[in-house]
Amino acid sequence: MSGSDAPEFCVDIGANDGRSMSNSLRLFESGWAGVAAEVDPGLFAGLAQVHESHPGVGLARSRITPDNVAAILAAFETPQDFGFLTLDIDGYDNFVLDGLLEEYRPRVICTEINEKIPPPLRFTVLYSDDYEWDSSHFYGQSICQLDRLCQKHEYALVELEYNNAFLMPRDLAPGSLSPEEAYRAGYADRPDRLERMPWNRDMEELQTMAPEDAVRFLDEKFARHRGKYLLEL
Repeated sequence: MSGSDAPEFCVDIGANDGRSMSNSLRLFESGWAGVAAEVDPGLFAGLAQVHESHPGVGLARSRITPDNVAAILAAFETPQDFGFLTLDIDGYDNFVLDGLLEEYRPRVICTEINEKIPPPLRFTVLYSDDYEWDSSHFYGQSICQLDRLCQKHEYALVELEYNNAFLMPRDLAPGSLSPEEAYRAGYADRPDRLERMPWNRDMEELQTMAPEDAVRFLDEKFARHRGKYLLEL
């Protein structure tokens, strides 16, 4: 991780059970302090068990929203320029990240994207306090929508690994990728991507559609969610 002077403090939003596919567990096991937030009671019980031996990790059984994210982090005395943020809430991630970056400047961010939605489409689920992921393709944000946040908050997109995008403050980043470059290298040109994510097969035609056709395709696919998302070129 770049920025050796960054506080060894990790924020994990959407921490699941603390172990499954965790981007934070190794840091916490190595002695980092931090905050792990999870709203699901069953998953939170597992999270609490995992971190019983990590006294520097504060646990928040909370639904993180754009309106409360900064206050919750402040309650756990989160440093303004903490070391690592991992964000995966399968929903309005775009708005939570935007709210967090209004107050904090993490040195490295790992945030999930909806990898099925290619450039140049800008897609995000809109914030709603009653949103629940239904295990469908309707969640999160596209890489081009995430790039808008990067431009707004002066972050660089430095890497994409399938559905995990990595960001750094522009003044600290070793370089910057366009969303198109990152998407090709990190997802579209990966020969094993459908082996790793076979549930994406019914969205595969998006990869070869003209942008206008892709918008129509997604509007049909997400018809029952009309009014609950942003989708544009």
